[in-house]
Amino acid sequence: MSDRIDLLKKALEKDPENPLGLYGLAMEYIKIGNYDDAVVYLKKYLSVYDDQGAGYRALAQCYVNLGNLEEAIEAYERGIEQAKRYKHVSMEKEFRQEIEILKNKIGKS
Repeated sequence: MSDRIDLLKKALEKDPENPLGLYGLAMEYIKIGNYDDAVVYLKKYLSVYDDQGAGYRALAQCYVNLGNLEEAIEAYERGIEQAKRYKHVSMEKEFRQEIEILKNKIGKS
């Protein structure tokens, strides 16, 4: 485990709902391919912070890597709601395209 992960975990012991710490730890887990732990920290992050969409992208990509395509679609759909709310038109479009790709994959399996 990386020093950065240890550092972020220690920081979260002091402030367990720190959005920056939660998001940072999730990103560190993604870097090493630990998508299960990344999902845990992204869900916690999204429960305490009004994310504009990027957190939902990261969550969806974790689900894709774990083979949970339906959950990935749900994460993208929540991301679309946030992107609309914050007027991130290009992000909204990107998420819609990703949903179509995932739906096609599901249809082919």
